[in-house]
Amino acid sequence: MTQRLPNLLVSLGSGLVFGFGLSLSGMLDPARIQGFLDIFGHWDPSLAFVLAGAVGIAFIGVRLARRRTRPAFESAFHLPTEMKIDRPLILGSALFGIGWGLGGFCPGPGVASLLLGLWQTWLFVAAMVAGMIVHDRFARRGRP
Repeated sequence: MTQRLPNLLVSLGSGLVFGFGLSLSGMLDPARIQGFLDIFGHWDPSLAFVLAGAVGIAFIGVRLARRRTRPAFESAFHLPTEMKIDRPLILGSALFGIGWGLGGFCPGPGVASLLLGLWQTWLFVAAMVAGMIVHDRFARRGRP
């Protein structure tokens, strides 16, 4: 149990910082997200700065992580091994984008927005969880 406590605390802290950043940047406002995605209408480019900041921070984080032999609280890094672009990846990306555009949320901000108590957010997250469950049931059928 004591070995898992640092992982839990780091996860909790990371989630709190992430949620605070989402709130501060306006990513919890579906109208703002939809305005950013509406490039042929009333486009709101302000979230491009959020995107640029996120890419910059991620770039620095990846560079620092590559210098390490292992993570701080794990025995090894768990990086993806699959590198091909296939049909499930393209379909999943398209579904993600459609859901993001229609709902104004992607999973992280959707979950963080539950604290706002809006029924639309709860509906979005319920539909997202239902979609995950349905996907898992169908995905298992195709695997050996």
